[in-house]
Amino acid sequence: MPTYIGRFAPSPSGPLHFGSLIAAVGSYLQAKSQHGQWLVRMEDIDTPRMVAGMDSDILRTLEQYGLNWDSTVVYQSQRLDRYQDIFQQLQQQQLVYGCQCSRKHISELGGIYNNYCAPRQLHSGKLAWRLCSNNVQPYFTDRIFGEQHISTKLANEDYIVKRRDGLFSYQLVVVIDDIAQGITEVIRGADLLPMTPRQHALCQLLKAKPPSYGHLPLAVLAPGFKLSKQNYATAISQWSANSVLTQVLSFLGHTPPQELHQAPVTEQLLWASKNWQLEQIPAQLEINMTEFR
Repeated sequence: MPTYIGRFAPSPSGPLHFGSLIAAVGSYLQAKSQHGQWLVRMEDIDTPRMVAGMDSDILRTLEQYGLNWDSTVVYQSQRLDRYQDIFQQLQQQQLVYGCQCSRKHISELGGIYNNYCAPRQLHSGKLAWRLCSNNVQPYFTDRIFGEQHISTKLANEDYIVKRRDGLFSYQLVVVIDDIAQGITEVIRGADLLPMTPRQHALCQLLKAKPPSYGHLPLAVLAPGFKLSKQNYATAISQWSANSVLTQVLSFLGHTPPQELHQAPVTEQLLWASKNWQLEQIPAQLEINMTEFR
């Protein structure tokens, strides 16, 4: 088995767009530069948001850009029994509790929950279930941004691991899956940087070695307005793959030589994997896409 295992975990709620391609390419090149494996996982746990057939569309687009994965694609929707087993273990250890607080109430608190329901011992009714955040440290070292320190309030927030509609949360399943697949390093978008300490702590709670984490700049149209499926970012499947890949590599601080700008994606990726260095990635949370037009 290779010593390095990375992954790309898209949500099949919409087509692959430029912003998600950045995460795919960044995680792929980091894995290949380490002679490791690159896995693809479909994060389809939030079933109401999923779009039929979008998983196949995403996989076809990855292939179009030369991003070939090294093992069977894992679907979270097929792993519900495993998530339930872990959830029950946390219940038995009295590490989760029922919460009936509304989103409106939490919004009125400033968006960070104050752990109000922790001592109330709620067991019936339509409850969300929160994990006690006892061991979450507010600091970590990011492979790209260096030493990071998140808000202590956020670190101390007991967060939802099972929603009131019965669906498991991203925060729980992403850690369970990273452990199951032996992920050694996670390269992903900077929007998830504040969530890293709680995921690190949950790995340790589940008796697993946490992966290292590196976060890539977000492609934005304006400050705070990232490209995403929620704001209908344009699908890239119909674009010229070699031109778009050149832009992605430039975004990540690895502009190919001029003679490769129109080369097939396989040639560009080969060049990039040989020249890939995390230190060349801009340590910026956001980069405005007007710079690449």
